[in-house]
Amino acid sequence: MTNNRRAVFLDHSSLDLGDLDLGALHDSFSPLQVHALTAPEQVAERLQGAQVAISNKVALTAETLTACPDLQLILVAATGTNNVDLAAARKQGITVSNCQGYGTPSVAQHTLMLLLNLATRVADYQQAVAAGRWQQASQFCLLDYPIIELAGKTLGLLGNGELGSAVARLAEAFGMRVLLGQIPGRPTRPDRLPLEELLPQVDALTLHCPLNEHTRHFIGARELALLKPGALVVNTARGGLIDEQALADALRNGHLGGAATDVLSVEPPVAGNPLLAGDIPRLIVTPHNAWGSREARQRIVGQLTENAHAFFSGAPLRVVS
Repeated sequence: MTNNRRAVFLDHSSLDLGDLDLGALHDSFSPLQVHALTAPEQVAERLQGAQVAISNKVALTAETLTACPDLQLILVAATGTNNVDLAAARKQGITVSNCQGYGTPSVAQHTLMLLLNLATRVADYQQAVAAGRWQQASQFCLLDYPIIELAGKTLGLLGNGELGSAVARLAEAFGMRVLLGQIPGRPTRPDRLPLEELLPQVDALTLHCPLNEHTRHFIGARELALLKPGALVVNTARGGLIDEQALADALRNGHLGGAATDVLSVEPPVAGNPLLAGDIPRLIVTPHNAWGSREARQRIVGQLTENAHAFFSGAPLRVVS
């Protein structure tokens, strides 16, 4: 690739913790200007004269794109492109490429980690040990919280793409039976069960589908009530898929055996969230870090480099607009 393209990475610190090799990405541009973070009012100024914008979560609005006439390519350092006005980019002739499939092993193992933690009540036992209850026990062990074996249980899977398939393989390795559910807004398939048929059959439910107008809050109070008493729910997809207040209520009233989420409807949850209340039992919340293994983040760097080379070679990759 001709080494005369100026690129600006707007939010480098959202990807690199100082543990990644960015050499190939730097070599792809002349120069690559890197910013740890970029405030909304700084975006247009920083992109002046740049042919390439690299962003993980910094918003690239129609107004910003209009103010940056030299832009030819936007490289999204993630799969989701909701931070880019795709219609405006298309109108301006700017190609948008994203990264895909980079976090499958990381997110799949995080999903199973959450499911295993719920099944074995790890958080409750850790708190019991910290409170000195094991030290005071009359027996050699403490068994105050019911432990569930995944073997022989049924997992309901909502979303069976690359990530969902990886979760299914791990669940089957633990001896679980996997059933696939029908995603709203998609064509019906004989191997996908409607929610009203799927939910009453499963001991655990995991979500791996995109958030759109069809799937927002598609797991609400009605759907949670259809689950077996004591069922487990894990969401490592998008926070808006589940009605968060309904999930909090289902945990408080004891219908669910537990829930875990790596995602919330607003991130970071600066204005609070129903799932962050301190009185919700059997709930695990992780801070949207399921994707964040070093290996997954290095794959993003590799795909950003590939996408840049492909674009300037005339054969763009992973184009979303």
